[in-house]
Amino acid sequence: MGTTKRRQFDRDFKLRVLAEIEAGKPVAQAAREHHVHPNTISAWRELHRQYGNEAFAGNGNTYTHEAKIAELERLIGQQTIEIALLKKGLSLNTAHTHQKDGSR
Repeated sequence: MGTTKRRQFDRDFKLRVLAEIEAGKPVAQAAREHHVHPNTISAWRELHRQYGNEAFAGNGNTYTHEAKIAELERLIGQQTIEIALLKKGLSLNTAHTHQKDGSR
């Protein structure tokens, strides 16, 4: 009883299959010839329609603007927390320095 590893298809393979379909080959035929489920090819077509040349960036992964936005929002949130901590530390340090000098 082994685990089944998902097949990964590179960008060139996906584009080649989509080009065959654009040239008139039925999805079912392309699916049989390339041993890919027809729903997978349909998903590739939708992603390519939606994202164009950015559809299959990286290791066959889909590039989405939403994913990039989520990553950037996470980084902004992390930096906001870091800035708040630095400001608090600076404020405490300044207050402590003023107390030592006797100034306000």
